[in-house]
Amino acid sequence: MHSGFNIVAPDQGLAAALQQKIDQKTKPLGALGQLETVAKKIGLIQQSLSPQLSPPQMLVFAGDHGAAKAGVSTFPQEATWQMVENFLTGGAAINVFARQNKMNLTVIDAGVAHDFGKRRGLIDAKIAPGTANYVEQPAMSAEQCAGAIARGAEISRNLAVNGCNVVGFGEMGIGNTASAALLTHCLTGTALGECVGRGTGLDDAGLVRKQALLGKALARYRAAGGDNQPLQVLAEFGGFEIAMMVGAMLGAAEARMVLLIDGFIVGAAALIATRLSPALTEYCIFCHRSAEPGHSAQLQVLGAEPLLDLGLRLGEGTGAALAWPLVEAAAAFLDEMASFAVAGVAEKSTGMS
Repeated sequence: MHSGFNIVAPDQGLAAALQQKIDQKTKPLGALGQLETVAKKIGLIQQSLSPQLSPPQMLVFAGDHGAAKAGVSTFPQEATWQMVENFLTGGAAINVFARQNKMNLTVIDAGVAHDFGKRRGLIDAKIAPGTANYVEQPAMSAEQCAGAIARGAEISRNLAVNGCNVVGFGEMGIGNTASAALLTHCLTGTALGECVGRGTGLDDAGLVRKQALLGKALARYRAAGGDNQPLQVLAEFGGFEIAMMVGAMLGAAEARMVLLIDGFIVGAAALIATRLSPALTEYCIFCHRSAEPGHSAQLQVLGAEPLLDLGLRLGEGTGAALAWPLVEAAAAFLDEMASFAVAGVAEKSTGMS
């Protein structure tokens, strides 16, 4: 599907030289495992044998979901804006990990039902004060969805113009695991029940209620003739924060940036973005495997092997922030580690003994 973005897969002409450089480092072949894969990917993105990563910009997109009021989450909708305030005052997990790893952090109000005013570290990109309740009607109009995508792309393009070449994605929105479950079902074909998890900590009864509500929303959509086209599904069940992430991913890939993909909700945005522009996956580093059950289905369809598997299910971009030092390490060994020839170390013999 044509997305309107000019995203092309990195030229593979440098692949052999990058692999040779990796293989000639003072280590057994393949001994650095996934770090070698990441190093090669970064080299191809930047078309360089010695890629350089700028300090990453972590973007946390926030938006409210009308379905939260229907009971798909244990937390009230007001917790979205309260957590945004927590981000802005530096008290959330993503703030801690971003500070620890020297990542810049910006919060984007994509559609929170609250007026924050002008605040440091906050971009006001509000499409509307929350989506509609998709159990009863589409979450957003096609025009709102397109507007959110365009605004997200603009944010990434501005970062690229200012010299940033790494962007991490996080989110906040009460009820957005439910939205991600519906998107994952429609885009992967995985049974809806296998995509629905406990989110913010639902008990057994709450999980049953969540599954029933999402089943009702899906039945309404199918009865109206709804199909699995990515933009239609996004407008039907998505949140403004998810739609804006889609645009930001597309804009970042178009600018040849490295994309740090977090967990389940960010993964739902990545599913949409890759359906619109399949080459986008060549710019993505998948940072962790979420404990949310639907995330494994996303990763399988995306052909992704994440760097971490820590049982995380917090969101906010925390998995991306925790994986960033590994991404740095991959680029650093490619640039700084000595080769056998330079170090004067004997290579493994290929002759017969």
